[in-house]
Amino acid sequence: MSQRIALVTGGSRGLGKNAALKLAAKGTDIILTWNSSQNEALEVVHEIEKKGGKAVALQLNVADTAQFHHFTEEVRKQLKQIWQRDTFDYLLNNAGTGLYTPFSETTEAEFDEAMNVHFKGPFFLTQSLLPLIKNGGRILNVSSGLTRMTQVGSGTYAAMKAAMEVLTRYQAKELGERGISVNIIAPGAIETDFGGGRVRDNANLNQFLASQTALGRVGLPDDIGDAIAVLLSDELRWMNAQRIEVSGGMFL
Repeated sequence: MSQRIALVTGGSRGLGKNAALKLAAKGTDIILTWNSSQNEALEVVHEIEKKGGKAVALQLNVADTAQFHHFTEEVRKQLKQIWQRDTFDYLLNNAGTGLYTPFSETTEAEFDEAMNVHFKGPFFLTQSLLPLIKNGGRILNVSSGLTRMTQVGSGTYAAMKAAMEVLTRYQAKELGERGISVNIIAPGAIETDFGGGRVRDNANLNQFLASQTALGRVGLPDDIGDAIAVLLSDELRWMNAQRIEVSGGMFL
Protein backbone atom coordinates (compact mmCIF):
# COMPACT_ATOMS: atom_id res chain seq x y z
CA MET A 1 0.00 0.00 0.00
CA SER A 2 1.43 3.37 -0.99
CA GLN A 3 1.93 6.10 1.58
CA ARG A 4 -1.26 8.09 2.19
CA ILE A 5 -1.09 11.87 1.74
CA ALA A 6 -3.68 14.42 2.90
CA LEU A 7 -3.94 18.05 1.81
CA VAL A 8 -5.37 20.14 4.65
CA THR A 9 -6.32 23.76 3.99
CA GLY A 10 -5.95 26.08 6.96
CA GLY A 11 -3.67 23.58 8.68
CA SER A 12 -1.53 26.02 10.65
CA ARG A 13 -3.91 26.48 13.59
CA GLY A 14 -7.24 25.52 15.11
CA LEU A 15 -9.15 22.53 13.80
CA GLY A 16 -6.97 22.25 10.70
CA LYS A 17 -3.82 21.91 12.79
CA ASN A 18 -5.45 19.36 15.04
CA ALA A 19 -6.71 17.36 12.07
CA ALA A 20 -3.28 17.40 10.43
CA LEU A 21 -1.63 16.12 13.61
CA LYS A 22 -4.28 13.43 14.14
CA LEU A 23 -3.99 12.22 10.55
CA ALA A 24 -0.20 12.21 10.82
CA ALA A 25 -0.41 10.19 14.03
CA LYS A 26 -2.26 7.52 12.03
CA GLY A 27 0.51 7.43 9.43
CA THR A 28 -0.75 9.90 6.82
CA ASP A 29 1.70 12.44 5.42
CA ILE A 30 0.51 16.04 5.22
CA ILE A 31 0.46 18.96 2.82
CA LEU A 32 -0.99 21.87 4.78
CA THR A 33 -1.78 25.42 3.77
CA TRP A 34 -1.41 28.65 5.68
CA ASN A 35 -2.59 32.15 4.84
CA SER A 36 -0.93 34.48 7.36
CA SER A 37 0.49 32.11 10.00
CA GLN A 38 3.69 30.82 8.39
CA ASN A 39 5.60 30.29 11.64
CA GLU A 40 2.71 28.31 13.12
CA ALA A 41 2.50 26.24 9.92
CA LEU A 42 6.22 25.43 10.07
CA GLU A 43 5.80 24.39 13.70
CA VAL A 44 3.13 21.89 12.63
CA VAL A 45 5.46 20.56 9.93
CA HIS A 46 8.27 20.22 12.50
CA GLU A 47 5.99 18.39 14.93
CA ILE A 48 4.97 15.89 12.24
CA GLU A 49 8.55 15.36 11.08
CA LYS A 50 9.73 14.92 14.67
CA LYS A 51 7.42 11.92 14.91
CA GLY A 52 8.67 10.37 11.68
CA GLY A 53 6.15 11.67 9.18
CA LYS A 54 6.58 13.87 6.13
CA ALA A 55 4.91 17.26 5.79
CA VAL A 56 5.13 20.48 3.83
CA ALA A 57 3.46 23.87 4.34
CA LEU A 58 2.34 25.97 1.35
CA GLN A 59 0.91 29.49 1.35
CA LEU A 60 -2.65 29.84 0.08
CA ASN A 61 -5.48 32.32 0.45
CA VAL A 62 -8.57 30.24 -0.33
CA ALA A 63 -10.55 33.41 -1.02
CA ASP A 64 -8.30 34.27 -4.00
CA THR A 65 -9.09 31.99 -6.93
CA ALA A 66 -6.32 33.63 -8.97
CA GLN A 67 -3.80 31.72 -6.82
CA PHE A 68 -5.24 28.29 -7.50
CA HIS A 69 -3.42 27.41 -10.72
CA HIS A 70 -0.03 28.29 -9.25
CA PHE A 71 -0.90 26.51 -6.00
CA THR A 72 -1.95 23.36 -7.85
CA GLU A 73 1.32 23.34 -9.77
CA GLU A 74 3.24 23.78 -6.51
CA VAL A 75 1.40 20.81 -5.01
CA ARG A 76 2.26 18.79 -8.11
CA LYS A 77 5.93 19.78 -7.70
CA GLN A 78 6.01 18.88 -3.99
CA LEU A 79 4.37 15.51 -4.64
CA LYS A 80 7.09 14.62 -7.11
CA GLN A 81 9.99 15.96 -5.04
CA ILE A 82 8.99 14.61 -1.62
CA TRP A 83 6.90 11.53 -2.37
CA GLN A 84 7.72 10.64 -5.99
CA ARG A 85 3.96 10.69 -6.56
CA ASP A 86 1.59 12.35 -9.00
CA THR A 87 -1.44 12.28 -6.72
CA PHE A 88 -2.56 12.66 -3.11
CA ASP A 89 -5.28 10.71 -1.30
CA TYR A 90 -7.35 13.04 0.87
CA LEU A 91 -8.49 16.66 0.54
CA LEU A 92 -9.78 18.40 3.67
CA ASN A 93 -11.41 21.75 2.82
CA ASN A 94 -11.04 23.26 6.29
CA ALA A 95 -9.81 26.85 5.94
CA GLY A 96 -12.31 29.45 7.11
CA THR A 97 -13.08 32.61 9.02
CA GLY A 98 -15.93 33.64 11.30
CA LEU A 99 -18.62 36.25 10.67
CA TYR A 100 -21.04 37.42 13.40
CA THR A 101 -23.11 40.19 11.81
CA PRO A 102 -26.92 40.16 11.87
CA PHE A 103 -28.65 39.80 8.50
CA SER A 104 -29.98 43.38 8.64
CA GLU A 105 -26.47 44.80 9.08
CA THR A 106 -24.42 42.54 6.80
CA THR A 107 -22.58 44.51 4.13
CA GLU A 108 -22.03 43.37 0.58
CA ALA A 109 -18.28 43.27 1.29
CA GLU A 110 -18.85 40.94 4.25
CA PHE A 111 -21.13 38.75 2.13
CA ASP A 112 -18.57 38.56 -0.67
CA GLU A 113 -15.76 37.68 1.72
CA ALA A 114 -17.82 34.93 3.34
CA MET A 115 -18.77 33.53 -0.06
CA ASN A 116 -15.19 33.63 -1.34
CA VAL A 117 -13.75 31.92 1.74
CA HIS A 118 -16.45 29.35 2.45
CA PHE A 119 -18.04 28.51 -0.89
CA LYS A 120 -16.42 29.92 -4.03
CA GLY A 121 -12.92 29.15 -2.74
CA PRO A 122 -13.52 25.48 -1.86
CA PHE A 123 -15.59 25.05 -5.03
CA PHE A 124 -12.85 26.14 -7.43
CA LEU A 125 -9.90 24.91 -5.36
CA THR A 126 -11.32 21.39 -5.38
CA GLN A 127 -11.97 21.71 -9.10
CA SER A 128 -8.37 22.79 -9.67
CA LEU A 129 -6.96 19.95 -7.56
CA LEU A 130 -9.10 17.19 -9.10
CA PRO A 131 -6.35 15.95 -11.46
CA LEU A 132 -4.09 15.42 -8.43
CA ILE A 133 -6.64 13.54 -6.29
CA LYS A 134 -6.11 9.81 -6.55
CA ASN A 135 -8.87 7.66 -8.00
CA GLY A 136 -10.49 6.07 -4.97
CA GLY A 137 -9.48 9.03 -2.82
CA ARG A 138 -11.56 11.13 -0.46
CA ILE A 139 -12.78 14.70 -0.13
CA LEU A 140 -14.00 15.91 3.26
CA ASN A 141 -15.59 19.35 3.32
CA VAL A 142 -16.23 21.28 6.52
CA SER A 143 -19.62 22.75 7.38
CA SER A 144 -21.03 23.89 10.72
CA GLY A 145 -23.68 22.91 13.21
CA LEU A 146 -25.13 26.34 12.40
CA THR A 147 -26.72 24.96 9.23
CA ARG A 148 -29.11 23.03 11.51
CA MET A 149 -29.34 25.32 14.54
CA THR A 150 -29.54 29.12 14.49
CA GLN A 151 -27.56 31.78 16.32
CA VAL A 152 -28.23 35.47 15.66
CA GLY A 153 -25.45 36.95 13.52
CA SER A 154 -24.33 33.70 11.87
CA GLY A 155 -26.80 33.63 8.98
CA THR A 156 -24.42 34.61 6.19
CA TYR A 157 -21.71 32.20 7.36
CA ALA A 158 -24.24 29.39 7.79
CA ALA A 159 -25.78 30.00 4.37
CA MET A 160 -22.37 29.50 2.73
CA LYS A 161 -21.86 26.30 4.71
CA ALA A 162 -25.32 25.10 3.67
CA ALA A 163 -24.30 25.66 0.06
CA MET A 164 -21.25 23.46 0.69
CA GLU A 165 -23.52 20.73 2.05
CA VAL A 166 -25.54 20.67 -1.18
CA LEU A 167 -22.36 20.82 -3.26
CA THR A 168 -20.97 17.85 -1.32
CA ARG A 169 -23.81 15.62 -2.53
CA TYR A 170 -23.30 16.69 -6.12
CA GLN A 171 -19.54 16.18 -5.89
CA ALA A 172 -20.16 12.67 -4.53
CA LYS A 173 -22.52 11.93 -7.42
CA GLU A 174 -20.25 13.29 -10.14
CA LEU A 175 -16.92 12.01 -8.79
CA GLY A 176 -18.23 8.55 -7.99
CA GLU A 177 -17.08 7.29 -11.38
CA ARG A 178 -13.52 7.87 -10.18
CA GLY A 179 -14.20 6.10 -6.90
CA ILE A 180 -13.83 9.37 -4.96
CA SER A 181 -16.15 9.69 -1.97
CA VAL A 182 -17.19 13.12 -0.69
CA ASN A 183 -18.61 13.85 2.76
CA ILE A 184 -18.95 16.93 4.97
CA ILE A 185 -18.37 17.28 8.70
CA ALA A 186 -20.37 19.81 10.72
CA PRO A 187 -18.66 20.70 14.03
CA GLY A 188 -20.58 22.30 16.87
CA ALA A 189 -19.14 24.95 19.17
CA ILE A 190 -15.42 24.30 19.70
CA GLU A 191 -12.83 25.93 21.96
CA THR A 192 -10.34 27.31 19.41
CA ASP A 193 -9.13 30.74 18.30
CA PHE A 194 -11.81 30.70 15.57
CA GLY A 195 -13.84 33.91 15.54
CA GLY A 196 -11.36 35.56 17.88
CA GLY A 197 -11.61 32.69 20.35
CA ARG A 198 -15.14 33.65 21.38
CA VAL A 199 -16.26 30.15 22.45
CA ARG A 200 -12.97 29.50 24.23
CA ASP A 201 -12.54 32.87 25.95
CA ASN A 202 -16.08 34.12 26.63
CA ALA A 203 -17.06 32.30 29.83
CA ASN A 204 -20.74 33.23 29.61
CA LEU A 205 -21.03 32.06 25.99
CA ASN A 206 -19.09 28.89 26.77
CA GLN A 207 -21.35 28.10 29.72
CA PHE A 208 -24.53 28.77 27.73
CA LEU A 209 -23.47 26.55 24.84
CA ALA A 210 -22.39 23.80 27.25
CA SER A 211 -25.82 23.97 28.89
CA GLN A 212 -27.44 23.40 25.48
CA THR A 213 -25.27 20.39 24.67
CA ALA A 214 -26.39 16.88 25.63
CA LEU A 215 -22.89 15.89 26.79
CA GLY A 216 -22.65 18.98 28.98
CA ARG A 217 -19.67 20.84 27.50
CA VAL A 218 -18.52 22.54 24.34
CA GLY A 219 -16.17 20.71 22.01
CA LEU A 220 -12.39 20.62 22.09
CA PRO A 221 -10.12 20.53 19.02
CA ASP A 222 -9.32 16.87 19.69
CA ASP A 223 -13.01 16.02 19.38
CA ILE A 224 -13.01 17.19 15.77
CA GLY A 225 -9.48 16.15 14.81
CA ASP A 226 -10.19 12.60 15.96
CA ALA A 227 -13.49 12.58 14.06
CA ILE A 228 -11.79 13.75 10.86
CA ALA A 229 -9.14 11.04 11.15
CA VAL A 230 -11.89 8.45 11.55
CA LEU A 231 -13.96 9.84 8.66
CA LEU A 232 -10.92 9.51 6.39
CA SER A 233 -10.11 5.99 7.59
CA ASP A 234 -10.46 2.87 5.44
CA GLU A 235 -13.18 1.63 7.78
CA LEU A 236 -15.52 4.37 6.54
CA ARG A 237 -14.65 4.09 2.86
CA TRP A 238 -18.26 3.13 1.98
CA MET A 239 -19.77 6.25 3.53
CA ASN A 240 -20.52 8.81 0.84
CA ALA A 241 -22.50 12.04 0.32
CA GLN A 242 -23.18 12.43 4.05
CA ARG A 243 -23.35 15.37 6.45
CA ILE A 244 -21.92 14.25 9.79
CA GLU A 245 -22.56 16.57 12.71
CA VAL A 246 -20.01 16.31 15.52
CA SER A 247 -21.38 18.57 18.25
CA GLY A 248 -21.89 16.51 21.37
CA GLY A 249 -25.63 16.86 20.74
CA MET A 250 -26.25 20.61 20.63
CA PHE A 251 -29.75 22.12 20.74
CA LEU A 252 -31.58 18.82 20.51
